[in-house]
Amino acid sequence: MRILVNDFAGYAFPAQLSRELARREHQVLHVHCSSVTSGKGALARRPDDPAGLAFGEIDLGEPFARHSMRRRFRQEQQCGRKLVELARDFEPDVVLSADMPLFGQQQIQNWARRSRRGFVYWQQDVISVAMGAELRNRIPLAGSIGARYLARVERRLLTRSDAVIVISPDFLPALEHWGVEPSTTHVIENWAPIEDLPVTPRRNPWAEEQGLVEPFVFLYAGTLGLKHNPELLIRLAGTVAPLGAVVVVVSEGTGAAFVESRAHALGLKNVRVIPFQPHDRLPEVLGTADVLVAILEPGAGIFSVPSKVLAYFCAARPILAAIPRENLAARTLEGASAGLVVEPGDYTRFVSAGVSLMSDQLQRGEAASHARAYAEHTFEIESIGDIVEGVLVAAHQPSQGGAPART
Repeated sequence: MRILVNDFAGYAFPAQLSRELARREHQVLHVHCSSVTSGKGALARRPDDPAGLAFGEIDLGEPFARHSMRRRFRQEQQCGRKLVELARDFEPDVVLSADMPLFGQQQIQNWARRSRRGFVYWQQDVISVAMGAELRNRIPLAGSIGARYLARVERRLLTRSDAVIVISPDFLPALEHWGVEPSTTHVIENWAPIEDLPVTPRRNPWAEEQGLVEPFVFLYAGTLGLKHNPELLIRLAGTVAPLGAVVVVVSEGTGAAFVESRAHALGLKNVRVIPFQPHDRLPEVLGTADVLVAILEPGAGIFSVPSKVLAYFCAARPILAAIPRENLAARTLEGASAGLVVEPGDYTRFVSAGVSLMSDQLQRGEAASHARAYAEHTFEIESIGDIVEGVLVAAHQPSQGGAPART
């Protein structure tokens, strides 16, 4: 079977899935948008990769404008057109499309339906919720109209897909309300590529290069965007500065710039902002932390599960999280006893939890051990591959409107 895997942001775990599908002798083209600023996975061929695996990229010639509505709409359309061009050349039997902006997703889905190819919507977020909230904040009256339109677009994309994969059972009531056929919906929680993320000593080459061997390190690694509150990191830094701790932010974009500017304005000398690092150095980056930090805004609610938390589990470090209690990531963290979780708006409890972890080595050690044990038990790519492969095979059968199977 020929499979086009589209992961717009270029995360690590979809790339691992593509390798697993190619290992099963499928022909796989894995595509990402190189113009998206984020921590990237292993998005180039390795010497031991299966022969049937190829990588492609969408280059917009400029950074993807997450926060500019006009430029973003134009770029989403451009992404869709470029992905369709790649699909025409590759001629997949089925398309698995994740994290793709709505108007780009429209174009690749329309192509798949016209070409009688299977189409699987891998829903990482309910995009219209976050985008709709942003529109209402910026232009209240017209924004409400735009938000309703985005919801209709997303609903139509979901109902026209041959299958939908969601990352949490929390998505199911919303999809049922939108009329998505339950028999076509599958819950497959996200994971992290544990073999790419071995446990690394606290003293490691990256920590030495950055001068981070000696101080106690709270480390945040990942996107800082609309669904985050970087002020939490500033409050934490202000509290732990007298205790000799530093707050390290490995990120780029508006959130990282805010942290840097705000730290400078407040005279905080214990804040370091470092650009995204290559994927092969991520174990060292995460291993440099004494405590790993995750934050998610209340507005993200149940429809966003930060993938950084899953990578954190692999690193065998305790996790300090400001995440809504109803979110799957919060429930997973607490269920695994892998760290401390507070509500994202509670600055006082957040910094208090950070100080608690800093002062209790035994608590940190237990949380770290539980985190790694959860990853080893849960992130098993062969089992995940079995489930995804079954969804893809079903989605491209002729009875579903797809093309005849090819190998």
